[in-house]
Amino acid sequence: MARKKVTVVGAGNVGATCAHWIASKELADVVLIDIIEGAAKGKALDLAQSGPVMDFDLHITGGSDYAASADSDVVIITAGVPRKKKPDGTYPSRDELVKTNQDIVGQVTREVVKYSPNAILIVVSNPLDAMCHVVLEESGFPANRVIGQAGSLDTARYKTFLAMELGVSVRDIHGLVLGGHGDTMVPLPRHTSVAGIPVRELMAEDKLQAIIDRTRKGGGEIVGLIGVSAWYAPAAGTVEMVEAILKDQKRVIACATLLNGEYGYEKLFIGVPVVLGSTGIEKIIVMDLNDEEKAMLDNSANAVKDVVAVLGY
Repeated sequence: MARKKVTVVGAGNVGATCAHWIASKELADVVLIDIIEGAAKGKALDLAQSGPVMDFDLHITGGSDYAASADSDVVIITAGVPRKKKPDGTYPSRDELVKTNQDIVGQVTREVVKYSPNAILIVVSNPLDAMCHVVLEESGFPANRVIGQAGSLDTARYKTFLAMELGVSVRDIHGLVLGGHGDTMVPLPRHTSVAGIPVRELMAEDKLQAIIDRTRKGGGEIVGLIGVSAWYAPAAGTVEMVEAILKDQKRVIACATLLNGEYGYEKLFIGVPVVLGSTGIEKIIVMDLNDEEKAMLDNSANAVKDVVAVLGY
């Protein structure tokens, strides 16, 4: 049986770490694509040379030519520019950043679909929810094959902070985070448990709310410490989705998906729990949210709509 193939566009920290996790799990052959050919080739070669030591046997290549990505089963799009200071000392506006990344992600998507018309596309580029709209528009793919990685990362951060506070294994924390990828994301403590025990039985409300706040600002906390965006956890969250798709695991993972009436939203990408399998998003799970949870999700959806409005679709 032929091995699966995953292309990662963008050989920066997140893209290269996605390739690393994929190789470590021996999920698929990997192609790294980057506008800087040497970066993609070099990182692919370095990773391939770790195979004899780390005991994986895969075909790992890199370059700038999208032809190498042909017939990929999954394509991960991490390309784009971060929000960083301009030479004049100012920061680009949100609208400027959205427009710049719209151009980059749009061009990447057109190249990707030319060579892999049957691939499932996982979007990691920020602003995440808006870039999903770009990929859907430019690819012409059905919505079940355009998926945003956000909830997997946000949920991982939420579970990590809870486990740290409670002094328990992260494996026993169960919960999820909905909404857009940003400060308005919606952790759901009512649906959070530790080995089936409701989290509010184990933790004071003020501590729980502090963890929710830390989760919402999780990306910013790391930028403040390192000076750049995180990459280990974002890549791990992405590869969790890749594995669910390649192995047809039917995993329930919070992902940015196009809603058409679910949760009361029309034609909007936002993070909700979905079933991930070999065809991409196989089912959108509609949770029964209470008034407070729905109000938080509405707030998050409105923030996403504001960014999407800049795209001009």
